[in-house]
Amino acid sequence: MNATLQSIFAAAASFFFVTLVFFFLLLVCKKVPKKSTQRHSAVQPRSLDLRSVSTSESASFDPSLHQISMAELSVATNNFSSDLIIGDGSFGLVYRAQLSNGVTVAIKKLDPDAFQGFREFRAEMETLGRLRHPNIVKMLGYCVSGPDRVLIYEYVERGSLDQWIHDTTSSFPRSSLSWEMRVKVVRGIANGLAYLHGLQAPIIHRDIKASNILLDSNFEVHIADFGLARCIQDSHTHVSTQVAGTMGYMPPEYREGNTAATFMADVYSFGILMLEIATQRRPNWPVKMDGREVGLAEWARKMLANNRHMDMVDSKVARETLDEEKVHEYFRIACMCANEAKRERPAMRDVVTLLLPL
Repeated sequence: MNATLQSIFAAAASFFFVTLVFFFLLLVCKKVPKKSTQRHSAVQPRSLDLRSVSTSESASFDPSLHQISMAELSVATNNFSSDLIIGDGSFGLVYRAQLSNGVTVAIKKLDPDAFQGFREFRAEMETLGRLRHPNIVKMLGYCVSGPDRVLIYEYVERGSLDQWIHDTTSSFPRSSLSWEMRVKVVRGIANGLAYLHGLQAPIIHRDIKASNILLDSNFEVHIADFGLARCIQDSHTHVSTQVAGTMGYMPPEYREGNTAATFMADVYSFGILMLEIATQRRPNWPVKMDGREVGLAEWARKMLANNRHMDMVDSKVARETLDEEKVHEYFRIACMCANEAKRERPAMRDVVTLLLPL
């Protein structure tokens, strides 16, 4: 009997000990972090710098603009009210605002993911803040508060070229854009691009289009929206895996997978814009020709080859004001710039010269 009880007690003790060991191991396993969770955490920090609530800074690039704060910009835009939106640019909305000193400005509030980090943002802004040319919109300053990035630009009174070409309301009468005025606008865009391309550290805009061309009270051009711009330090191209630009304005080499930022891509977009300004046809809308749909550039080349350049001019332009030879030369330059082969496109400095006699 004693031997039997001893056996039972020994078995119970062994079971109890094994159970304790099992629960101990279970608790230890729960406390050890999973490797997959660690890997997930390691790929998170891309936007940490951007969203850091400790980042706060403002800067002014113009003597007329005092040091401003995000609080003042919020008041000036009525807490970024949709009623004050005047444009939708790359990576953010644009608001009209009057600062406390009475100056009217355009304020762009960037999407929080527009820049990877504060250092990159500040470097880009300092580069653009130094640009001073009559055909480039002037950046007056910037303001940063936590994840918010706000750019401050000069306010350009007459809105975008896109509105003057395509808007049919009385606020933007297309009939007021005479042929001479359209040529003036084209020259202004060419001068601005030639300036950007000719800088010691050249800048490629990458999104030249009608909505990024602003017109002041004298219909002088101000190229705007540098959200996609790239500074070129040591070479004439910038390798990028991101397709930049707007459908209809993008060069044909993009279709072949060549997404490098080049001067010639800007030249192509400029050529398409020249055609749009003269014809009042949107670049992303196909044109019917000989029973099939073709792109704006192909249509223009065929029309020009058949000496039908006068038929391409916007019907709102008074025919008695047109010089047929100059109209022909205008479209010839536009087609040169919008050439399918990028090596055949002229440099913007040469385009400026070609446009002078028009």
